[in-house]
Amino acid sequence: MHAASRDALDQTREALTSALAANPAGGATGAKVGQELFQVVDVLEDNRSLRVAVADTSAPVEARQDLVRGVFGWKVDQTTLDLLLAAVSADWSNPRELREGLILLGREALLRSAEQQDQLQTVEDELFRLGRIVAGDAEFEQALADKTTPADAKRALLAQVLYGKVTAVTEALASQAVARPSGMPADDFMEISRQAAELRGRAVAVVTSAEPLTSQQADDLRGRLASIYGRELAIHNDVDPALLGGAVVRVGDEIIDGSVAGRLDALRRTLR
Repeated sequence: MHAASRDALDQTREALTSALAANPAGGATGAKVGQELFQVVDVLEDNRSLRVAVADTSAPVEARQDLVRGVFGWKVDQTTLDLLLAAVSADWSNPRELREGLILLGREALLRSAEQQDQLQTVEDELFRLGRIVAGDAEFEQALADKTTPADAKRALLAQVLYGKVTAVTEALASQAVARPSGMPADDFMEISRQAAELRGRAVAVVTSAEPLTSQQADDLRGRLASIYGRELAIHNDVDPALLGGAVVRVGDEIIDGSVAGRLDALRRTLR
């Protein structure tokens, strides 16, 4: 995202934060705004001329806002409409980045609704586990990623797997991701999980271990990593028996390999 669009996103995010603070409603407002923003994105994706017009920085702000009122004023609640008006009044670098910004804000609104319901960490963990499950099933992931398959069909396929097993917010976010993927579905689920962690003020440490971490092990590791990185980290545990023992920790692009397999590999290299 270009610098101008990042500024536009920050401005619109401030409007979202203020709107949700003024109308918390136990998370209902955030859920409503998030779902409606995704519906707006659907309309913009189906109408190129509209998509270009609302992001046209050469046009007066009032003209862009009037266009949004005319198209969406009767389709969305006032809170969502006010947020859209704030979005189109900002200077996005191009229509694609406006679309991307609305998706990010829709996800954040839903995550904020989970936060209001004390479910944000649960949603974060559910999305991480979903990402790992999908990444481990190539056939299923390909079905979700197939661009020739209608979005409704992919949503229905995912719903069969998720129904009754995850929170409503997780299901809504996952459904949105498969309807308009930015990459492979597993990567998109993991990215939204990271967005949830960031809302909790945490970076993500993906810890791959030979066996699932116990609560005590996760707490101990969290403390050690916090002392190394100077901030709290969310621990996402992945299991790979091939590691034999120990763990591999990934924080961003940095990898700490403390696995038995990793140490054996290092020893083999020294003996060559």
